[in-house]
Amino acid sequence: MARRVYFAFHYENDISRVNVVRNSWLTHKDRESAGFFDASLWEKAKKTGDTAIKRMIQDGLDGTSVTVFLLGSETAGRPWVRYELEESHKRGNGMLAIRIHGIKNLQGYVSTAGDNIFNTFWTTDARGQQRYLSDFYPIYDWLGNDGYNNIGEWVEQAARSAGR
Repeated sequence: MARRVYFAFHYENDISRVNVVRNSWLTHKDRESAGFFDASLWEKAKKTGDTAIKRMIQDGLDGTSVTVFLLGSETAGRPWVRYELEESHKRGNGMLAIRIHGIKNLQGYVSTAGDNIFNTFWTTDARGQQRYLSDFYPIYDWLGNDGYNNIGEWVEQAARSAGR
């Protein structure tokens, strides 16, 4: 089943790496198994105010079942990516993170691994214990875990885990 996916990422540092992931379904030998439609809004986000950006993020998340955080070297600390995590968590979206630092950018360079965004947020579980979101949501490496062939399954697992 194809899912509507919202991609969260650091635009300026990682757009060429992000496009490798976001467009992978276009070149996949079996498009059905790629398993997602893109619903992110990075194309529209430039040169708008905070209220407009929040509205675009909220509109972009509407109708999605999974949020995928594409982690470059600075992604976890970006304020809008953190807002996307908070909103996705509130909505009950399935979530996962994919490290993209090993994908070459347009100049042919790789980057360094950044922080796991799920290690920067906590929630209270059913027993009243505070736990980091990394206890609940997986992180993968695009190259090391063969994201090209596995992203569809990762998205499907995240959706099922969230009951979506």
